[in-house]
Amino acid sequence: MRAAQVHELGSAPEAAEIRDDDGLEILAVALNPLDLAVAAGRFYAGHPPLPYVPGVEAVARAGGRTVYVTGEGRGIRVDGFLAERVAFPDEQVVEIPEGLDAAIAVACGVAGIAGWMPVVRAEVSDSDRVLVLGATGTAGSVALQAAKLRGARVVAAGRDGARLEKTMELGADATVRLGDGYDEEFDVIIDPLWGEPLAQALEAAAPRARIVHFGQSAGPTATLPSSLVRGKGLSILGYSNFLLTHVEMSAAYREVAQAAADGSLRIDVERFPLERIGDAWAAQAAGAKAVVVL
Repeated sequence: MRAAQVHELGSAPEAAEIRDDDGLEILAVALNPLDLAVAAGRFYAGHPPLPYVPGVEAVARAGGRTVYVTGEGRGIRVDGFLAERVAFPDEQVVEIPEGLDAAIAVACGVAGIAGWMPVVRAEVSDSDRVLVLGATGTAGSVALQAAKLRGARVVAAGRDGARLEKTMELGADATVRLGDGYDEEFDVIIDPLWGEPLAQALEAAAPRARIVHFGQSAGPTATLPSSLVRGKGLSILGYSNFLLTHVEMSAAYREVAQAAADGSLRIDVERFPLERIGDAWAAQAAGAKAVVVL
């Protein structure tokens, strides 16, 4: 059967023919930064034995059902989902809403949950003023929409002016270029960036603001003034998809997928056939502004 395989760490996968496998019929696989980190040998948990099939998540057909699948070490310790068929435990699958496009459905997984759950962790309400850093990325744009669905005022911050304008279509009440400073206070800051953008955003944090941090796109370290953190009584909360149990992940996925299915959440995808795995990999490596799906 057809698949993609990583033959050498640091190299892109290539289309290949591998041994047939009984199991789920794979319909769509999302590429994530995690997939690239594993293939580059940068992931702390290592990689599957070479050559291996990448892909930590997929949407598949199981009998008459369409399901979302992730976990069981797929794409991290053992072969992943970038193949035509993959064996997977039936008790670990999550059914997707009827009629939801497979590419959108898989985008609701790792990327969608990463943006959605920090808003849940912050307990955003309709009385909150929310700043979303990195709102022009996929997870940031999901966080923006999740906060709007809870009735909050949301300000989108990012570097790309054209993409910042598009966040207004997603419900942002205002936009700010990163580095330009802020002229209002925020009760919640959603942060996938860390580094200098967060340090600057803390200046605009309201007393007792909640900051939920889930990424380091701007750098792995940040210098945060003690006077701001203690003087304002700030709560800095960490979030990671890896901390979710299967039950928690499944519940989060259902929420995100249902919002996508009913049209209240938009996630952009860039689609590639399996034969163009090299182009898809390069698009993800270049920092794609949409979820790359094969």
